Amino acid sequence: MQRRISTLGRPSGTDGSDFSYRMVVDSRYQKVARTKSILRSFFLVQAITLLIGLFLPIFQSASEDLASHGLEIAATVCGLISLIIGELGRKRSRVNMLRFFMATSSIAVLFLIYYTIQKYLRFRTAKSPSYWETVLELPEVALALVGLVFHIFIVGYTFHLIANMSPPKRAS
Repeated sequence: MQRRISTLGRPSGTDGSDFSYRMVVDSRYQKVARTKSILRSFFLVQAITLLIGLFLPIFQSASEDLASHGLEIAATVCGLISLIIGELGRKRSRVNMLRFFMATSSIAVLFLIYYTIQKYLRFRTAKSPSYWETVLELPEVALALVGLVFHIFIVGYTFHLIANMSPPKRAS
């Protein structure tokens, strides 16, 4: 009976006094976990931005044909696909997928920024827009700016993640 009672209690050697011998997680692994969670939220915001950017030309082109927005839609879809690749690379800690994501998403964002600037300049020079026409054009410009700012943060955090995921260089 006494033996049974002692097994219900705390086994010897685990009274909390062995804390100095426990393993400590290296700081770079903690940085990787923190950066992955930050990137997850940035990817979510970027995906929402790209989806709004995908549906905005479709809804605005009720009077125009959808073919005039072909490059914009293609670049947005490319951005969404690269974002999926980036999310898979983030989840699975694949450096090559993250590098591919950075390259393709940067190209897609550059195309979207170029297309937005060209469209806005064409809009301003073609006619003298009324107040409401200008208000209807502002969401695209604001969306492009928000997407660009988040993309800059995403690329910075992805570089940080790749640097911390790679094994440290040892001097020989």
